Amino acid sequence: MKRSFCLIIAAAVCCGAMPATACRNDDGRTDYRISAQYSNGTLTAECEVDYYNASAPTGTLEFNIYPNAYRSGAQFRPVSDELRSRAYYAGTSYGGMEITAVDGAKEWKICGSDENILQVTLPDTLETGGRATVTLSYELTLAKVNHRTGITQRTVNLGNFYPTVCTRTEDGGFLQCEYYSDGDPFASDCADYTVELTLPAGFGAAASGMQTGADGNTLFYELENARDFCIVLSDGFEKLTADAGGTPVNYYHCDDAHAEEVLDAAAQALAYFEDKFGEYEYPQLNIVQTGFAAGGMEYPALAMISDELSGDDAIYATVHEVAHQWWYAMVGSDQLNCAWQDEGLAEYSTLCFFEEHPQYGYTRAGIVHSATEAYRAFYSVYGQLFGDADTTMNRHLKDFLSDYEYVNIAYNKGLLLFETLRSSVGDDKFFGALKSYFEDMRGKTATADALQKCFEKHGDLSGVFESFIEGKVII
Repeated sequence: MKRSFCLIIAAAVCCGAMPATACRNDDGRTDYRISAQYSNGTLTAECEVDYYNASAPTGTLEFNIYPNAYRSGAQFRPVSDELRSRAYYAGTSYGGMEITAVDGAKEWKICGSDENILQVTLPDTLETGGRATVTLSYELTLAKVNHRTGITQRTVNLGNFYPTVCTRTEDGGFLQCEYYSDGDPFASDCADYTVELTLPAGFGAAASGMQTGADGNTLFYELENARDFCIVLSDGFEKLTADAGGTPVNYYHCDDAHAEEVLDAAAQALAYFEDKFGEYEYPQLNIVQTGFAAGGMEYPALAMISDELSGDDAIYATVHEVAHQWWYAMVGSDQLNCAWQDEGLAEYSTLCFFEEHPQYGYTRAGIVHSATEAYRAFYSVYGQLFGDADTTMNRHLKDFLSDYEYVNIAYNKGLLLFETLRSSVGDDKFFGALKSYFEDMRGKTATADALQKCFEKHGDLSGVFESFIEGKVII
């Protein structure tokens, strides 16, 4: 995600009918087969999940129900106090997800610390390497909110719109994700998707997946090896397309006088990052102008860009979100405990893009200076308020006191860590380490240690990582 107020510088399906008869894959990934209809603020859907068990044997499955954070009475609110007035443009509004049926289960219940988990008891123990299929029927009610999941003034954002299988922990349990408002409180493994979506007349959609067909107002999509699937709807979309080394880049917008410039930046960024880090995984990339209070939000093959942004801010946010296709979508990390690992790296990748594209007016020195000054201001303010500022980087999202603290640790300090690494080893070794990291961790969830080891192949950099991560470095 890119926080706008803290910008550094200011389908035909493989087996015909969809989704119940879709083909099972044999690639060791879970399949989601979603059939949904949207009308008047409500999504009615059926999600068949063909779960592949790569972990310990289990008698249950657990699913994160992220949209329940938007319901009345939720303990963990999806929008921070800093962004609340900008997000809820029509006053307080509520939504939520109601599970109406679960087929293929012995029993099921809603649980978790904040009604955020669907727990399904399987008829039999699922062994390692085995598969189990359950079908989840649900109704998603959308709040009026400029956020990941909600009705905005001109669009409908369907981020995290389906129950998501919880990732497995080292002890074979399930990682339950509360919806903390600071950062991106999501964890998911790569999976394959087939999606059927029926829309009201006159509506169009931008989706993570490639559209493979249409039947009237029903659209069909497919996406492979992706952590999430996102859709944005509107009855006023205009679409522009550019080519980035053979990959179509589409820009969906409702009213952007600078649409060509945003599209050009997105296409240039995709081509640049592909050259610097490694091959782009997906058949297309969609950039979508939509209502979003926090600047931008990344999903595989799709990025939301806030319609509040314009000019340089919109371009900067777009490049940052394109960078997330490498550092989040293709190479995952622990966003709950090590937010700097993808946000700091996406931010530094944005710096690298602008460094080699001077026509946009940004410089490496200028971006580093702005990050340094912002971080020092944060340190001073928190020192005065609390007597000290916690500058450790590996901490859970729940431990950040505010968006302001989160942005300065994950984005600004993260960027300065990578600038220090680059200055320490030089460009060849720096970008070589990132290429190795991408190649080694593509399709996986990388630990912070895995990232560090890629750099330590090029020198003893343990002191750099330790000083930044443990809060010892003086900036």
